[in-house]
Amino acid sequence: MTEQLSKEEEYFARQEFERRKKLEEDLRAKMAEEEKQKQKELHYMHCPKCGAKLVEISHKDIKVDKCSGCEGIWLDPGELEQIATDETHGFKGFLGLFSK
Repeated sequence: MTEQLSKEEEYFARQEFERRKKLEEDLRAKMAEEEKQKQKELHYMHCPKCGAKLVEISHKDIKVDKCSGCEGIWLDPGELEQIATDETHGFKGFLGLFSK
């Protein structure tokens, strides 16, 4: 009977360990997601070069981000390809938007 009791205690101890381990993993994942969200709020629509605010400028169907500080141009994935394949004005027409 004591052997049976020992196995039961071991089983419940293992179950408790797994439950606590899962809670700890969930807590870490939640904290990581919160940190990711904080970083996004800090950096979203800010220039990666100088940190100033980015302003969206429309060029045809593309929203290009221009820095209000250093005037750098930032493109989202796939936007450069869209601009380069534009047959009506091409890249030269795009650059004309940003010349002073």
